[in-house]
Amino acid sequence: MMDHYTPTDFTLTESLAYYLSRARNLIVSEMDAALKQLDITNPQMGVLLLIWSGAATAPVELSRLLGVDPTSVTRLIDKLEDKGLAERRRSEVDRRAVNVALTKEGEAIAAQVPEIAPKVLNTRLRNFTKFEVDELRRLLRKFTVD
Repeated sequence: MMDHYTPTDFTLTESLAYYLSRARNLIVSEMDAALKQLDITNPQMGVLLLIWSGAATAPVELSRLLGVDPTSVTRLIDKLEDKGLAERRRSEVDRRAVNVALTKEGEAIAAQVPEIAPKVLNTRLRNFTKFEVDELRRLLRKFTVD
């Protein structure tokens, strides 16, 4: 295994962590601005889309897929409930378990996101070739696997 950084050559503004953080912050900021018309934020979009697509309904699943702590997911669900976009429901199989479902309004908002999110991402990726986007996705997938 090769060390890519050493104490003598480490520079914050040239580190991978710096660029990943900047990239994330840019995308979140631009996505938040684009989603403002739907009155949702980037993190709320993630919860809505995961539920809408059927990828997750349990808060613990949402937490795992979004890569955030369960407390953050609870707050996101609370906000979506306050906006009338989601609701907690007891599982019919296990009454102790709680799942999250979208309301009709939540489904309508989630259905609009695919018209907005790609525009934000495509604008950020405008100087990339298809090969470069595929390679970036492949490398980030490799980077994020434990």
